[in-house]
Amino acid sequence: MLLEIYLNDHLAAATAGRDLARRAASSNRDSEYGPFLQRLAHEITEDRESLVSIMRALNVKVNRIKVLAGWGAEKVGRLKLNGRLLGYSPLSRLVELETLSLGVHGKLALWRSLQQLEPTLLPPGYGLLPELVDRAQHQLEELEVHRQRASTTALTSD
Repeated sequence: MLLEIYLNDHLAAATAGRDLARRAASSNRDSEYGPFLQRLAHEITEDRESLVSIMRALNVKVNRIKVLAGWGAEKVGRLKLNGRLLGYSPLSRLVELETLSLGVHGKLALWRSLQQLEPTLLPPGYGLLPELVDRAQHQLEELEVHRQRASTTALTSD
């Protein structure tokens, strides 16, 4: 029961993260951040699909209400003030990168927790988790590079 709650909580967060990454990629399509955010959005979508696959392997049912809550949380997050009455600002980008970084930290913790349980829970030879851990670590490294650049831009512009 607790595993089901845990995995569905992460699925809700992954849904919000996927939607945020897609929105950030779209908003930055023509900027220097665009290619990175497009790739990150694709990887986050794949990571969410991996989580659903793991849930299936563990016979954990998707809690649609939690997934909907994750979707809604991302939409509500759009209402934050960004220093502009209408439109996207450098502060929007910074907050999005920081939020994505927080989400990837959570995802990395999930993958590591599942790695600890892998021999007893997941089918032998599942083998997906080390790759997911490596990818999350790489995502964090890249996010930090872009976050630092976005921070300088956002906090020194008016």
